[in-house]
Amino acid sequence: MIHEPSILSVLVFAGFVAITLGLSFYFARKTQSSAGYFAAGGQIHWFVNGVAFAGDYLSAASFLGICGMIAFYGYDGFLYSIGFLAGWVVALFVVAEPLKRLGKYTFADALNSQFQSRAITLSAGISTLVVSVFYLIPQMVGAGTLIQPLLGFPYWVGVVLVGIIVVLIVATAGMVSTTYVQFIKGALLVLFSGILTVMILNRGLKVDTSEEANSPQTMVKLADGSVQINGSPHGHKEGQKDLRPVGHLSKLPGGKTETGPLGPMEYLATLQQSEVVLWTKKEAIVDGVKTTTWTPTPTAGSKILRPGNSPTFKGLQSDKLSSRLNFISLMLALFCGTASLPHILIRYYTVKDQAAARLSTVVGIGTIGTFYVLTLFMGLGAMTSGSIDLTNDNMSAPLLAKSFGDLLFAMISAIAFTTVLGTVSGLIVAASGAVVHDLLSSVLRWEMNDHEKVRIGKLSSVIVGVIAIILGIQFKDMNAGFLVGWAFSVAASANLPSLVMLLFWKGTTKQGISAAILVGLFSSLTWILVSEDTFAKVYGFKADAAAAAAMVPFSQPGLVTIPLGFLTLIVVSLLTRKKSAD
Repeated sequence: MIHEPSILSVLVFAGFVAITLGLSFYFARKTQSSAGYFAAGGQIHWFVNGVAFAGDYLSAASFLGICGMIAFYGYDGFLYSIGFLAGWVVALFVVAEPLKRLGKYTFADALNSQFQSRAITLSAGISTLVVSVFYLIPQMVGAGTLIQPLLGFPYWVGVVLVGIIVVLIVATAGMVSTTYVQFIKGALLVLFSGILTVMILNRGLKVDTSEEANSPQTMVKLADGSVQINGSPHGHKEGQKDLRPVGHLSKLPGGKTETGPLGPMEYLATLQQSEVVLWTKKEAIVDGVKTTTWTPTPTAGSKILRPGNSPTFKGLQSDKLSSRLNFISLMLALFCGTASLPHILIRYYTVKDQAAARLSTVVGIGTIGTFYVLTLFMGLGAMTSGSIDLTNDNMSAPLLAKSFGDLLFAMISAIAFTTVLGTVSGLIVAASGAVVHDLLSSVLRWEMNDHEKVRIGKLSSVIVGVIAIILGIQFKDMNAGFLVGWAFSVAASANLPSLVMLLFWKGTTKQGISAAILVGLFSSLTWILVSEDTFAKVYGFKADAAAAAAMVPFSQPGLVTIPLGFLTLIVVSLLTRKKSAD
């Protein structure tokens, strides 16, 4: 069986959760002020903050989504890794030190440092909430995905469970506990990913020519909601069939059947000259019965190690302009989005000065870069190890670990779960900070003392957590990495133009900043909602119907909406410059 929980997995998972909650309750006694709750009092060491950057940034999308995309399609998934890492160049050289100098608690602080405008605070607060909620969706999807094989619970139970645990973390000690949870899980994630990669290289590559490994698999969903897989009822009881775990090579260079241990570059070179079996998915509805068939498709290794195999990037191997623009748009969003994410930006307020902000960014880049290199080997290892669940690409990395034994599976799955906890905690802290500091205190001018700010911040974290749970259940079947691409597009469109222009153009006005945030935010959201991918993957349209219904030429909005944000700021600032000067 693919999804078979074990006592060891449950115990390791429980241990990780207990340690995480223990940290939260320990730091809760030391967090009394609003500065301590929302920004850890600015007293986090730069090295701890740098690794916490990695723990915050390396989300479910990075670990589960990217490894899954590589396992199913090859190099296409690694393009997300490249885009995510490249974005830190902008964070290091553009926003790290100025943001620490200008702000105190939230992203809106930096934008509003010169103007003291309620309009800026309102628009930035709305943007923070929308981007945080958008980014929360793939994290909750990852949580639900992990719980099924780890504990044997249904998907929705995992989403609810992570929501409850995260709300406890945030509602107890805020940013202090969140930082140390992120520090621990960032370090463990890189360590165990390294161990898993070494084991992949030591196992090498092996050919599987058995009939079972190369025969199609079929899942039929009946009208009553029950499922049959390979002709038998689907379940986890003895005698009931499940989809076979798949993923293997059909040929190795020189007619070999296995290679033995390989070095990193030797592994890639051998794979390039091999033939790998990918799986082509086809859905059909006949007489009200939905049938999904996965067919093995031998594919040259050289093709797998170049872009264009996934549905997202398939157009790169054609002359279709819209597909190429879609790819460029996504890469632009990934590059610009990092320095625009609220939960990343607020980490700069947890260190004491600008030098510490710069050093923590350098440490973060090193840690994150190391992990992203490892994702390539973990994804390819899953692709060739016979451990892919065809119904869920987000499970590729944990199931790869399971192929080496239950202990490694338990450790990797538990770390992946704490990865979700760390990222969701940071997002909820950012969202609750926006509610209390930006919307209630600055915009509505509520008079609150420190105790009241912390109390309302905790209440806000509960509300945001409930919203995240609901959306996580709704987006169950989507790849976590794909969903994060959308979140990056919204963040880059709404936040980056204002931040960059404020730092580098003296003609920027408060009206320009407010307009740019709102135009970037709503234009990117609208573009996503009327795109082909949304019609197909969210609204449930068939491929042809989704293409016909789409109101925009490609699905990723960044190529249009990021420049639109800059243009809006420049035009509005020029129109309002005299008024602002007066």
